[in-house]
Amino acid sequence: MKLSSVLITLAIALLLSACAGRHRQGGDIIIDTKNVDMEMYYQDLHECRNYAAQVKSGEKTLGRAIGGAIVGGAVGAIVGDSGTAKRAAGAGGVLGGAEGVGAAHREKRQVVRNCLRGRGYRVLN
Repeated sequence: MKLSSVLITLAIALLLSACAGRHRQGGDIIIDTKNVDMEMYYQDLHECRNYAAQVKSGEKTLGRAIGGAIVGGAVGAIVGDSGTAKRAAGAGGVLGGAEGVGAAHREKRQVVRNCLRGRGYRVLN
């Protein structure tokens, strides 16, 4: 196996583990519950999550996947032959898609947080 293939494989593994770690840290939204009517909070949370569902996850994922494939293919072409370029483009597409999913998740979470703040809740995280 060529050194360039080993380096690309190692870079892919590191990036995938970073994406997975970031995605796990998402967690639930925490509010200060002092003097909060929890029944009303759950209703508001449900409505805010419905707003967040409007985030265009598919478009973000596809856009990042295409960008990752282009960059991966270019790097692969620089460090290797056409086979390396194809593998790097595929890996870049996967990584870009994973980042797109993460970006959509973060945006949805931010929409919910902003919505809850707008309704008077003290969001702690």
